[in-house]
Amino acid sequence: MKRLLPFPWMSLFLLVLWLLLNQSIEPVHLLFGACLGIATPLLTRKLQPLGYPRLAKPLTFVRLMSMALVEIVRSCISVSRIILFVKPAEVKSQFIKVPLDIRNPYGLAMLSCLINSTPGTVWVEILGDRHELALHVFDLHDEQWWIETIKERYEKPLIEIFE
Repeated sequence: MKRLLPFPWMSLFLLVLWLLLNQSIEPVHLLFGACLGIATPLLTRKLQPLGYPRLAKPLTFVRLMSMALVEIVRSCISVSRIILFVKPAEVKSQFIKVPLDIRNPYGLAMLSCLINSTPGTVWVEILGDRHELALHVFDLHDEQWWIETIKERYEKPLIEIFE
């Protein structure tokens, strides 16, 4: 069974997504969705050498995504306000370094997505052996606040979820 459905939850997700996109549960859509759900994981499993990640705490994941959505909207408003009403000379764009404890590649990828989805911040790179995140902040006022926010709001839940 594992050979036909290497990632059964992904297959089920693709089937449901196909049915939702077509807004119908006709036999042809069920058949094509099932084919899509079986073929896609089989054809892409070599792209996932570690397998699909296991979420240790799904409720923590839902809370993290909810909090991230609120943060993204808040940042959109804040960055828009800065762009429209603040003089360019008053904007303090800077790079900061955030020490990271998370080592899981899926957790790091999720952290990268969350940071880059939030307007005003850009993940630059992981710095060498120190395992520090280089981060660009559009309008930096308090470096320590940013470090604590990333570590508490994002990294801590991701460690719970992926490690």
